Amino acid sequence: MRGRAVFSVFLATLAYASAARAETLNLLIWESYIDQEIVDRWTAKTGVAIHQVNYDSGDARDEILADPGSNIDIVVVGENGAALFGRKGVLEPLTEINVPSLKDYAPEWRKRCAGHGLPYLWGTMGILYRSDVVKERPTSWQDLMRPKPALKKHIAMFDDHNEAFVAPLMLLGASINANDNETLKAAFDLMKEQAPSVLTYDYVVTSIQNPAIGGNIHMALGYSGDEHVLNDKVGVSGLWKYSVPNEGTLSWLDCMAATAGSPNKRRALEFVDFIGSAESAAANAVALSMPTASSAALKLLPEAMRSDAAVYPPAEILAKSQYQQELSVQSVQARRRIISTLANFQ
Repeated sequence: MRGRAVFSVFLATLAYASAARAETLNLLIWESYIDQEIVDRWTAKTGVAIHQVNYDSGDARDEILADPGSNIDIVVVGENGAALFGRKGVLEPLTEINVPSLKDYAPEWRKRCAGHGLPYLWGTMGILYRSDVVKERPTSWQDLMRPKPALKKHIAMFDDHNEAFVAPLMLLGASINANDNETLKAAFDLMKEQAPSVLTYDYVVTSIQNPAIGGNIHMALGYSGDEHVLNDKVGVSGLWKYSVPNEGTLSWLDCMAATAGSPNKRRALEFVDFIGSAESAAANAVALSMPTASSAALKLLPEAMRSDAAVYPPAEILAKSQYQQELSVQSVQARRRIISTLANFQ
């Protein structure tokens, strides 16, 4: 299970952190989600190492972050997480005083991080597909939720209570933030219908590295930018491609934050500021082929990247996109119950 895998790494991190606390910051982040060359430049400049703790679902990240003994100094969270953990006092408030690079981010981006995070990277959710097997680009969530017979047991989905519901709710023409039981039941019906075609409910970047199943994944739910990570993992450029369905999608924003309880809070804030600087933000965006929220960094990007619709989605796609909002407790519980039952229908 994903949670066990994350926590085995996490426990090892705790042991590591206690031995090297003075010169190491612990960063909780998605796998392959920061340019290592930038991290190395930070360490060369400050002498402070960055130890990455990887998660592969928002639920797993939130469970770690909610643990007061987590030893996490810096975390990348979604905009909802920035607001939630900010209110709970887990994240340090950020201003232009303690993170000067915030001046390069427009108010609308900063507002979405709720005053407790620096806008890090943003993008969309869509369909990832192996172009040597799936010859036609998927154009609808229908292609993922009601896949062709040839894709049976070749689909990778999520088990996260937010992202797992994006495809079925968009296909239903509903809000991705639906809280009512009737809408969630309709989404559940679609997910049950899809389940026999699903090979795994583990995030595709994780499952593609599993030798037992990785080669059998031909289509997956994922984020913009994941295609580059997948191609790097399999060692074949251009094999995996990404498509945003016509019905619209999730437009997401990740925020980088310092934890309020970090014993190295000053250094943690300095790292957030370093990553948010125009030079670092631009280099990170280029390395990951993902859009930056920094106005100053945007000016440093190559024109070809700024005009690439695969990196910066066109206006018509964004116009049909939805943002995540905080769900009710009852909705989160219902969604998690639904996810826990899906294996019964595979």
